[in-house]
Amino acid sequence: MAGANVKTFTNANWKAEVLEATQPVLVDFWAAWCGPCRMIAPVIDQLADEYVGKVVVGKLNVDENRETAIEYGVMSIPTLLLFKDGKPVERIVGYQTKEQLARILAKHI
Repeated sequence: MAGANVKTFTNANWKAEVLEATQPVLVDFWAAWCGPCRMIAPVIDQLADEYVGKVVVGKLNVDENRETAIEYGVMSIPTLLLFKDGKPVERIVGYQTKEQLARILAKHI
């Protein structure tokens, strides 16, 4: 479902892949049944391709990884969290265009 440059985050790899990352990490909290999540998926794929080497982009399925979603207060999806130095620095809820997301990423790279 996700593009080649989109990582899959889970409860098990969260610390190593997100919290200990040396680059900013954009996490898409999503679920297969979520219509807006399917709408934003191609945007996430494009950002992952365009920001290789600058931002790690990945997805966390909230149905399969409830603990992490709850820990970060994800109440509705899609929710995108941008992590820098292991801490969330941006929270975006709902569908956003590629241009809107690129402006947010630009502030942190």
